[in-house]
Amino acid sequence: MITTMIISGCDNKDKVSLRTGDLLFRGKTPSAFSTAIDDVTQTDAGKHFSHVGLAEVVDEEVFVIHAEGSRGVCREQLSDFMSDPEGNQLYVEAYRLKGDKKRVVDSALVRASSLIGEPYNYSYIIEDPGFYCSELIWYAFATDSVFSLEPMTFKDPATGEFHDGWRKHYSRLGIEIPEGLPGCNPNGMAASDRLDLLGVVESQP
Repeated sequence: MITTMIISGCDNKDKVSLRTGDLLFRGKTPSAFSTAIDDVTQTDAGKHFSHVGLAEVVDEEVFVIHAEGSRGVCREQLSDFMSDPEGNQLYVEAYRLKGDKKRVVDSALVRASSLIGEPYNYSYIIEDPGFYCSELIWYAFATDSVFSLEPMTFKDPATGEFHDGWRKHYSRLGIEIPEGLPGCNPNGMAASDRLDLLGVVESQP
């Protein structure tokens, strides 16, 4: 499958091929967990992402390395990454590191690939075993300091109180909400000045 992107805002809707190392940010879904992530991680950019993965292009076929739920760190075809369990296509935007970053991308791909099979980190505490989606991307690029960790918040910005979804999540885990500990999230990464927005991803036969 050859996959292209339609560049947002271009009159001619120019199409650009994805490259290895591009970051694919998936829009939030109606699930309570996706909504909880998006609700507490909004930035001035106004994006609504709750998931991110790293593209790998092999013979014009696009794969995505990402960390998700019960599967942990995995590698799957882009068409699967872009589909929900019912087969509906999800909204995905692609971003690319600015400048000539081949060495950085090659290193990140090796680091991300080495983690395939690792469990998902449901606590979102960096020191804990496993990886959550943006933690995987942060780790992949960590040797080149592309992304930084910031204090996490699990509070609803509208109320200043802990988001009910996160209260329930950490109650099930039996641990305190890790408010203020270092972490990262898809919305924050998408707002990085180290990335260029390429456009909305479309699958083409």
